[in-house]
Amino acid sequence: MDCRGKKYKIIYADPPWEYRVWSKKGHGRSAANHYVTQTIERMKMLHVSQICEKNCVLLMWATAPCLKEAFELGETWGFVYKTVAFVWIKTNKNNQTLFTGLGYYTRANAEMVLLFTKGKPLQRKSKDVKQVLISKVGKHSVKPSEIRDRIVSLFGDLPRVELFARSRPGFFPNYEYDGWDVYGNEVLDSIKMNN
Repeated sequence: MDCRGKKYKIIYADPPWEYRVWSKKGHGRSAANHYVTQTIERMKMLHVSQICEKNCVLLMWATAPCLKEAFELGETWGFVYKTVAFVWIKTNKNNQTLFTGLGYYTRANAEMVLLFTKGKPLQRKSKDVKQVLISKVGKHSVKPSEIRDRIVSLFGDLPRVELFARSRPGFFPNYEYDGWDVYGNEVLDSIKMNN
């Protein structure tokens, strides 16, 4: 999709973080076995500023091991960190018990969406958008679609794009992105960006 020149007020990103692993067993479980990961240096080279309106919000997924990199990436893209917008508490697919993920210290069962701003803050359209979402895990790296809905409820039906989007047969359908432009190497109708 050629959206050159289009500007967005909402940037939603799920960066393909590259994780350090310490064993063969850890490498077998890493994100790189599910999708192409990128170094922080590579992601910093993405020209996000070319698609941002003067006043813009960035909502970025981050896992606890990558928080430092997430803050650094948001700043490199020209944004200022403000808060944690959402926390996804993961439950198991077959019941409402907490999902138990991997972790070197404690077992991970939550992910965060960090909120950054550029320029003046966007007007909040709803004061009822909750931070915590308790929801079942899906396939590896699939995020709850409800987060997209909450973003629109929070800021309104503004021009928006999802960076590092993924949809493919057997993963999840492209209609997940209705109302959103998308960018990514594993998504249909990706916008073009310089990097």
